[in-house]
Amino acid sequence: MAEDDKVEVRNVNAPDHVSRVDRAKYETMKTAMLSIMSSDPMTAAQIKEGVLPRLPAALFPEGKTAGWWLKCVQLDLEARGILQRHKTKPLTFSTT
Repeated sequence: MAEDDKVEVRNVNAPDHVSRVDRAKYETMKTAMLSIMSSDPMTAAQIKEGVLPRLPAALFPEGKTAGWWLKCVQLDLEARGILQRHKTKPLTFSTT
């Protein structure tokens, strides 16, 4: 995989840690998440339910690994100040 096929991601829980992940899957999940999210808080389960129909089978066959990618993108977008975590049970997230 070429260097430009990767994207750097951060983790709000580990601010000094940067990982490199598959750009296509990251960008696809990010686009899907931001297309369904707003300032109205949503649980991770609601977000996953909303993004699954928007994910191409070529990248996410049968939705497999979608949960991992959702969490990866969620933590990165939180670290970048694009998503906000609310102190609710269960946790909810919204765009800032």
